[in-house]
Amino acid sequence: MNIFKDFTLKWWQAGIFKLALLSLGITIGSTWPELFRGWTTLLLLVFLVSVAYVTCIWWRQ
Repeated sequence: MNIFKDFTLKWWQAGIFKLALLSLGITIGSTWPELFRGWTTLLLLVFLVSVAYVTCIWWRQ
């Protein structure tokens, strides 16, 4: 089983996947907020760098 194989999603399938990840993140964040309290700055930095990267790729295409 190759878990790293390439595959293509339709826009609505990607939307469902993003909704699932958002739901998981909210669930984990609301269940264990004290676990992530010390990581808030790093997580925000990862978010900002990721958004900047995706935005640059999006503008180039």
